Amino acid sequence: MDPPKGNREKVMRGVKKKDSPIFDGYQIYHNYFRPHMSLDGKTPSEACGIEIKGDNKWITVIQNASKK
Repeated sequence: MDPPKGNREKVMRGVKKKDSPIFDGYQIYHNYFRPHMSLDGKTPSEACGIEIKGDNKWITVIQNASKK
C-alpha cells in the first residue's frame, strides 16, 4: 500500500537535483517490488518473466547488480 499522496510530495519536495539517486531507487522499487493491480498483483518484472528469489529481494537485487 502506498503512503497518502501528501506524504510522498512532502518527501520529494526536498529533492533538488533531477539526477538524484532516489529516482533510480524508486524506479527499481516500482519495477521489481511493487505489485500492480493492472498486472493481477504482479510486479512489472514478474509480468516480463523476471523473478527475484530470496528472503530479502532488495539484498538479492543489490548483490546481483554488484556482480556485473
